[in-house]
Amino acid sequence: MITKEIIQQVPKVELHDHLDGGLRVQTILELAKQQNVKLPSDDPQKLHDWIIRGCKQKSLSLYLEPFAITTKVMQTKEALRRVAFEAVEDLASEHVCYAEIRFAPILHTNQGLSLEEVVQSVLDGLQWGTRQTGMPVGLILCAMRNQSPAVSHTIAELAVAFADRGVVGFDLAGDEMGYPAKKHLEAFQFIRNKNFNITIHAGEAFGVESIWQAIQVCGAHRIGHGTRLVEDMSLDGTRIEEMGSLANFILDRRIPLEMCLTSNVGTGAAKDYASHPFPIFYRNKFRVFLCSDNRLMSDTTLTKEMELAVQYYNLTIRDLEKITINAMKSAFIHHDQKLELIYNVIKKGYSSIRDKYGILD
Repeated sequence: MITKEIIQQVPKVELHDHLDGGLRVQTILELAKQQNVKLPSDDPQKLHDWIIRGCKQKSLSLYLEPFAITTKVMQTKEALRRVAFEAVEDLASEHVCYAEIRFAPILHTNQGLSLEEVVQSVLDGLQWGTRQTGMPVGLILCAMRNQSPAVSHTIAELAVAFADRGVVGFDLAGDEMGYPAKKHLEAFQFIRNKNFNITIHAGEAFGVESIWQAIQVCGAHRIGHGTRLVEDMSLDGTRIEEMGSLANFILDRRIPLEMCLTSNVGTGAAKDYASHPFPIFYRNKFRVFLCSDNRLMSDTTLTKEMELAVQYYNLTIRDLEKITINAMKSAFIHHDQKLELIYNVIKKGYSSIRDKYGILD
């Protein structure tokens, strides 16, 4: 049996972590006080309970409500630097050896910061975190589905402009219902023409069509969530009897799926942990891995996500190592950097843990 102690110590890779979804409650309280932002409560426990209530009640609207608070206190250079630094510090504390953190710069310009100032402030905080912890980190810039395609194109240009300063990819986030990714095609074409990296939220609140569009129309290299891909399969328990052309394409091309268990259950994308499609994808050799999505709103960490996978899907330490390597293979960094981390950090780290605890499997 893999204990929580063991899971906490194993090397991890985090590729789907929203900056405005991972603030410390104490940081929200302090930033709100500095900026005269009114909160639902000034009591840390009561504020925490208010923030996580959407996930607990499986209400998407309540899940999204606290983002109005977190983005509101992230409107200054100092706040952005602090939040980014603390994100690195928190991830490194649970032995994450590489992370990609994402956010939508347009949501942080309400008090006059330029998009460039917003991005540079976050990068400054991330790099400060790397210097303090040794954990390398990349930044992904998000455009929003419900905003103008012109804004998305601007964010795409911004991502490429900062590619030599720590931005590693471009994402499209937000509500899938009524906001198809293809409306933002010019932004994706710009990114592809610049040989840059694309991940798209798809197959979370909408079905297979959303995933197909993200990959075949917009050119996504990774899919955020992708839980609804199971609808392109005929199943016998967790065994796939037959797959449609999209599922086969994703499997054959090794297109990564960023799986977020607690977030999916909390927003209703999955009914519960037991019926989440992660084990179906994993056991049938799709390139999947675990992510936390919004550590604050989902009241989770990557360590907790691994604990859940061990509890519900009987993952072994070899399985945890495999999904960690899956994530590292899927990162938006150069091949030699991936190999360095896989062989010198992840494989060595897991081998050391197995030796330490006498784990033979």
